[in-house]
Amino acid sequence: MSHEVNRRQFLLSSAAVAAGLALPSAPLFAQGARKVRVGLMLPYTGTYAALGNAITNGFKLAVEQGGGKLGGSEVEYFTVDDESDAAKAPENANKLIKRDNVDVLVGTVHSGVALAMARVARETKTLLIVPNAGADEITGPLCAPNIFRTSFSAWQPAYAMGGVMAERKHKKVVTLSWKYSFGEQSVAGFKEAFEKAGGEVVKELYLPFPNVEFQPYLTEIAALKPDAVFVFFAGGGAVKFVRDYAAAGLKNTIPLYGSGFLTDGTLEAQGDAAEGVLTTLHYADGLDIPKDKEFRAAYASAFKMQPDVYAVQGYDAAQLFAAGLAGVKGDVSKRDELIKAMESVTIDSPRGKFTLSKAHNPVQDIYLRKVEGKENKVVSVAAKALADPARGCRM
Repeated sequence: MSHEVNRRQFLLSSAAVAAGLALPSAPLFAQGARKVRVGLMLPYTGTYAALGNAITNGFKLAVEQGGGKLGGSEVEYFTVDDESDAAKAPENANKLIKRDNVDVLVGTVHSGVALAMARVARETKTLLIVPNAGADEITGPLCAPNIFRTSFSAWQPAYAMGGVMAERKHKKVVTLSWKYSFGEQSVAGFKEAFEKAGGEVVKELYLPFPNVEFQPYLTEIAALKPDAVFVFFAGGGAVKFVRDYAAAGLKNTIPLYGSGFLTDGTLEAQGDAAEGVLTTLHYADGLDIPKDKEFRAAYASAFKMQPDVYAVQGYDAAQLFAAGLAGVKGDVSKRDELIKAMESVTIDSPRGKFTLSKAHNPVQDIYLRKVEGKENKVVSVAAKALADPARGCRM
């Protein structure tokens, strides 16, 4: 169900948030007049609800740090629960675009839903900012001047890990993932870097999504005796895989690596089984970045919890749109100028400063992280200013 949430209602229902966010206006938020209509199309129920809420919190935190405004304008929120249902995505996106006349569409988590949103955005010329979904196509074949992403492509963290594992002298590796587009794109990105550095993927193993019966695959890995294993799993599947891998006695004999989603938001449930696991992602615990320390303090004050990578991506979605609005003094009718301002900005993100590629995907550092207790502690920068190749983008 769609419902309108204006800024006043948000503040009244979140007095603690307002109290914790009485911060000076940031330079990106210039003075202006018009109310900006923001359409949040995110999962608020189901498996990915926590991610949708984190993105929303991050976005609204950035707005409040701008004095409750974006580009000098009051903000009016319109929200739709996308339910992570790709079949409903065109209808849901069109509700926000045609009924609510939003100036920008922000969404989503699930790549299938985001791909449908990108197609609608292309057809209607609506400005779309993707704060999570990593499908390569969004900034590849479906790229467009009005489509931006503030998160990552599937290729980026996986490609960075290919380099890391080659540097760590692993020669023969087995990969394992769910057989769906994001998993396959992750394996392809890893394989590209690992093989370029002289490594060999001796076997690519896949199981149907969302199957979590890992035992036959763990038996096969044990028999193949590779130097290491690279995987893509997330959420509940990641929890079970890491625990099963350790229970099978493989953790201490065949090192386990993965894209950062393997251990993000899962460490509590994974327990000791995750200790020491190395992953790559564009965010980490323990970054020595003043902006990250400020962000974490403000987020914890506002929402009484620690932020995660999803909150960062929502925060940066608001920062990106604010940069565009500042460039046109809040006049969203100046579409070309707004897009140019967004394309040229350097985002001062909690993850570290980043720019956008020609295809509108972040050019960003990818960190190597190691699980220590309940944190993904930064070890090093695995890939500096890594740009997605944007294959198939014709911009």
